[in-house]
Amino acid sequence: MTRILPGVLAMAAIVVASNILVQFLILDGLLTWGAFTYPLAFLVTDVMNRVYGAQAARKVVFAGLVVGIVCSLIGSQIMLQGDGYEYPAVALRVAIGSATAFAVAQMLDIAVFNRLRDGSWWKAPLGSTLVGSTVDTVIFFSIAFSATFNGLSAAAADEIIWAQDAVPFLNAGPLVPLWVSLAVADWGVKLTIALLALFPFRLIVGRLQRAQI
Repeated sequence: MTRILPGVLAMAAIVVASNILVQFLILDGLLTWGAFTYPLAFLVTDVMNRVYGAQAARKVVFAGLVVGIVCSLIGSQIMLQGDGYEYPAVALRVAIGSATAFAVAQMLDIAVFNRLRDGSWWKAPLGSTLVGSTVDTVIFFSIAFSATFNGLSAAAADEIIWAQDAVPFLNAGPLVPLWVSLAVADWGVKLTIALLALFPFRLIVGRLQRAQI
């Protein structure tokens, strides 16, 4: 456990930071600052997988999942003030979508990484992160905001009904539900960071592997 402790701490820090920064909107509400920290979870998972193996990576993911659930539970108890009404900082559907997307996408990331790990050094981290990030985006935004899941409960639907309003796609295109624009913008950030993360991945893996010699 000691050898993967830095990975556990890094994953926990990313999850906590993302849960805080998601409250701060940018680009006319299309993104939050949390969109730039959350994708780093895939970097941590891939580094742990490359250096210590899939089992160690799964332990790090499980730690991140537990931290994320705790953050959601805390956030669900924090009430914010709207225009004459109160609402929880973390809606029920957002909490469910977040936990589900994180668990499925991270485990898929590990599986894809293992399939590609014997190829060129960049194929496993890039391929697994692209697949994991795409699945993460689809699962989270569908569960959290899509009208498909309005039947979960009337109260849960009311908490996120704003995300189903028809608005111009990415603030410029044809009318689509707001959550679709949010999902595409978020996905774009994930893909960009997946490419940029190859450099720290190479550096961190190299240092950890040399430290094991």
